[in-house]
Amino acid sequence: MRQTTEPIIAVEGVSYSYYGKVPALVDVSLCIREGEKFAVIGANGSGKSTLLRIMGGLAHPVSGRVFFRGHEVTEKSLQNKGFRRFFREGVGYIFQDSDIQLFCPTVLDELLFGPMQLGLAEEEALDRVFGVMKMLDIEGLKDRPSYMLSGGEKKRVAIGSVLTMNPDVLLIDEPTNGLDPRTQCFLTELIFELNEAGKTIFISTHDLSLVDEFQPTVAVLSEEHGVAKVGSAENVLQDEDLLLSVNLIHEHMHYHGKMAHTHRHSHYIYHKH
Repeated sequence: MRQTTEPIIAVEGVSYSYYGKVPALVDVSLCIREGEKFAVIGANGSGKSTLLRIMGGLAHPVSGRVFFRGHEVTEKSLQNKGFRRFFREGVGYIFQDSDIQLFCPTVLDELLFGPMQLGLAEEEALDRVFGVMKMLDIEGLKDRPSYMLSGGEKKRVAIGSVLTMNPDVLLIDEPTNGLDPRTQCFLTELIFELNEAGKTIFISTHDLSLVDEFQPTVAVLSEEHGVAKVGSAENVLQDEDLLLSVNLIHEHMHYHGKMAHTHRHSHYIYHKH
């Protein structure tokens, strides 16, 4: 997907803490351009999900600013009906835990909810919903309640409930976490296709193999909750000192006779001996 030079989302010096004292983000600045593939990586607890929630307008920084298409996103601006619609139509958020996102009686109701909230005519909304169902191969699930779905099916429905809104930006928190290999492959290919179709994709993950396959621009969060590095996927994944320092790979020691050897180890792609 060809990118523009103008940022579609800008994060400027954002800090956030829980309960006023537990830091989650410290002075984070990022620039995401329209049509870009972008990933934020880091160890558990580094602040990845918090960053996505702030970018999605679901939480607000204690300091710093967030912009969407040049407009500042604040708690106050989102109280304005016109701006709220502009933002919600433009930015879609997909939770790591699909159960948080699914609340309607059936899958069909789930996918219809967003378009109906936007005021689309029922016929147009249904056309959009059935198109998304076909894309996600969930047409056979339309009458099921979410509690009768598998984890992979729930993830597809959660993504579908956002795609029916047709946002320009998709914020996807840990897209492959806890899914079986077939569903992981399907969703990875879907993310590629959505980016090729013009969507700006921003994911959080600690799955280095996904980063290697997706080849996005990468921001690395440290365990001190700041940005340790921003660069290409290739540049970041080859920086083993960095990955070790942010707890995305680890070292272990073993012995050959009386000789001790230290190896850096990743459960994903860069396992170097």
